[in-house]
Amino acid sequence: MVKFLKPNKAVILLQGRYAGRKAVIVRSFDEGTRDRPYGHCLVAGIKKYPSKVIRKDSAKKTAKKSRVKAFIKLVNFQHLMPTRYTLDVDLKDVVAVDSLQSKDKKVTAAKETKKKLEERFKTGKNRWFFTKLRF
Repeated sequence: MVKFLKPNKAVILLQGRYAGRKAVIVRSFDEGTRDRPYGHCLVAGIKKYPSKVIRKDSAKKTAKKSRVKAFIKLVNFQHLMPTRYTLDVDLKDVVAVDSLQSKDKKVTAAKETKKKLEERFKTGKNRWFFTKLRF
């Protein structure tokens, strides 16, 4: 079987709290682990999308509207819909499986992810990833 759920692949979550949200695969576990004996992957995604920015907004308002909230989660392959897009955001050094063990590690990892995603949004690349899914 061809492995297409590779790191940096953009996916849409189908189940749970973040259903309909876009995320990026950080690491995939095809064979599963001891805790989760099924195929799953570590994803980092957008909890709150940036608002629409218009030209007449002040710099302060533009900065506020282009904020992003991020989440980190381990997700079953069954609950992901892969897309044809990839994001060249390097989250491997920021997000790790052991960062999910404690609350404070998870919060710091989410903040670092937020910074990286906001930086990507401000460059104007991967515009599709930062728009809310309408369904």
